[in-house]
Formats: sequence, structure tokens, C-alpha cells
Amino acid sequence: MAPMGIRLSPLGMAVFCLLGLGVLYHLYSGFLAGRFAFFMLSEPAAGGPEGPRGSAASVDLRELLAVSVLAAVRGGKEVRRVREGNVLNEKAKGKTREGAEEKLTSGDLLSNRRMFHLLRAAFPTVQINSEERVDAADQETVSWDRSIPEDIKEKIQPKEVPAESVTVWIDPLDATQEYTEDLRQYVTTMVCVAVNGKPVIGVIHKPFSEYTGKVEQVARQTFGNKTVIIPAGGAGYKVLALLDVADKNQEEADVYIHVTYIKKWDICAGNAVLRALGGHMTTLTGEEISYTGSDGNEGGLIASINMDHKALIEKLPDLEKTSHK
Repeated sequence: MAPMGIRLSPLGMAVFCLLGLGVLYHLYSGFLAGRFAFFMLSEPAAGGPEGPRGSAASVDLRELLAVSVLAAVRGGKEVRRVREGNVLNEKAKGKTREGAEEKLTSGDLLSNRRMFHLLRAAFPTVQINSEERVDAADQETVSWDRSIPEDIKEKIQPKEVPAESVTVWIDPLDATQEYTEDLRQYVTTMVCVAVNGKPVIGVIHKPFSEYTGKVEQVARQTFGNKTVIIPAGGAGYKVLALLDVADKNQEEADVYIHVTYIKKWDICAGNAVLRALGGHMTTLTGEEISYTGSDGNEGGLIASINMDHKALIEKLPDLEKTSHK
């Protein structure tokens, strides 16, 4: 079953599709290079004693954010190069639980290779989970010069956390189906960092976006009586639909719902962005989603910002049992 979102109105509740883009920091962020946003939570991460920066025992979240941004951009370049060269080498990867065919392209694989090896080279002791399989024989040498963009330096202070508490989730090409159909506006590359299961850094990059500018604030949602339908796009695109993003190709929505099983690399970055901005992403029953352990979320999801999230959950029909199919 396809992901769905809902828009509330005085007439009631309607179901519709959606999803989005970003990177996470405190309640404020900017679009670096005009192609993605970044945010980082201000809450302290739980864990043991701090070690020296860059040691095997600990990692600096500011550095990890910088590498995550770079990884999403480098992966995005591969995605764009393959699409513009029309050398997708498309094939079937398998089927979802709902029976839909999953596709795999050269864009997925090459983006995954760039992103994984950069993150692994920079942080060899951190657990990295990726949507695509990494060939053990592929030992590409990647280096990071340890430079941190000024936008990140200005907004984020160094913060050490134990390496063992960190899990990185990579989605090298979100919305592969749309990618094969040349619906470029829906495509994103994503990186998420979870500390003790909580998403604290999220990067969602739009490789084909023509937007150039800077997001200065998070706009408040205004609600009307009409229902908005967003029939396509991956999870990153649909989360961004909840925000007021100055991108002419970005549709808007009020609430994002997914009623079936979904992989954590699809939703972790969006969850981090929403949490940083004061929004919420939970299961359909209101439970927080933990980004450790298995790679799947069984409880469906509902995401919102600037709304009474608990009240939304209470208004939902009985969708939770559908999410386990």
C-alpha cells in the first residue's frame, strides 16, 4: 500500500500521499548550496564519559553532521549523473510486503557506494546501516579533509558522544520508482544519525532541485477546507511537504501518514528534522520510533508539525493493524 497523508478540515479528515527533504539543527536551519537544509537537536545525548575528539571511543556530532551533509551531496551527484546520462540499468530488487515491485538502478548502487565509504572512512567505529548492500570486496579508498562548512560552525558547537551509542542510516536514493519514471522532483538522498535510538541529525538532499536561497524561519501552517493529494514521492519529499520550503517543485500538506511497514532509513532523517523543529513522528498509536535494532518499523507512522499530534492520533481510524501486514 502506498504511503498516505491527511489534511484536517471542518468537514473532517481525508487521506492523501506525501513526504520531504532536510538536515537537522536546533529549531533553525539553512539550505547549504541551495539544495538541502540542516538541523541538529540541542538536547544532550545520553551516554558514558566523553573521550578525545576523533578517538575510537567517541565521535563529535558536529563532525558527523558535516560528513553526513557531504555524503548526501556526493551521493546526489551520482544519482543525477546516472539519470542525466540515461544509464539506469534498471532491474527488479524484489517485492514489498504489499506485493509492489521494488526497483534497483545504477543510481542507487553508485550513490550508496559514495555515501557508505565516505562515512566509513571518516568514522570507522560507528555502525552504518544502508538500504543497499555493500560489497565486502569493494574497498574504495575515500578521504575526508575534516573541514566543516561555515554554516555548521556558526550554528553548532562540538558535542562528543560514545561511538557505540551511534547508528547511521543511509538511504542513497529515495523514490526509486519515480526516479525510473524521470520524476526528478521527488528524489532525495538521505543520511540520519541516531544516538541511543533517538534521531538527532537528519540530512535530506534534493539532487535535482533548482532552488537557491536560504530558509530563515519555519512558517506556521494554515489550514483550509480543500483536500490536497500528493500522489508520488519518497519519505523525504513527503516530510518536507509538512514544512514551508521555498522550492517551486515542493508540494505542501498538513499531516503525513504511512499505514504499512516501512524501513527506518526511509524515515529517520525526516523524523530528526521534525523533532528539531518541534514536530512529531510516531507510530500510528503514538509510540516513539527507535532507530536501533531491526531495519523495519512495524507500527506505521503519523507525522505532523504545529498541530496537536495526540489529538490527530485519537481521530485516526483503526489503521494500526494494517501496518503489520
